[in-house]
Amino acid sequence: MQPEKKLFTFEETKQKLVSYCVYQDRCHLEVEQKMREFVLIPEAKEEILLYLMKENYLNEERFTRSYIRGKFYIKHWGKIKIKITLKQKGITEKLITKCFDEINDDDYLNIIKKVYENYFSKLKGLQLYQRKSKTISYLLSRGFEYENILQVADN
Repeated sequence: MQPEKKLFTFEETKQKLVSYCVYQDRCHLEVEQKMREFVLIPEAKEEILLYLMKENYLNEERFTRSYIRGKFYIKHWGKIKIKITLKQKGITEKLITKCFDEINDDDYLNIIKKVYENYFSKLKGLQLYQRKSKTISYLLSRGFEYENILQVADN
């Protein structure tokens, strides 16, 4: 059974979606999913989307840059994991590649090193090669590239 859809006027719905976009940067897919909560005809959905883009409440590049910064500098995700999640949100490969300049190359290696050392130091009672292997697997699961992990692990 589906939950009741909310009934609002066109202007109320538009204002709710503006608030939704102002609270945090959103991608088109998130806004379209949010719109499903409201009873709207397709023309109204289109008009609201155009309004949000025209007034710069909805900006795919700004969202992508913000998402990359947040997931890397706060969550310590690697580029592979960030790229996969952005693709799931409907962001184009071209835009993702363009926005990866948000991550400084030195910062990238430093974060890999920090996460590597942190995880490695928590593993107790294992042989050195087992600790190293588990740490590399962990970093791969965080979306870091194998070559970069090895570069850090070998130093």
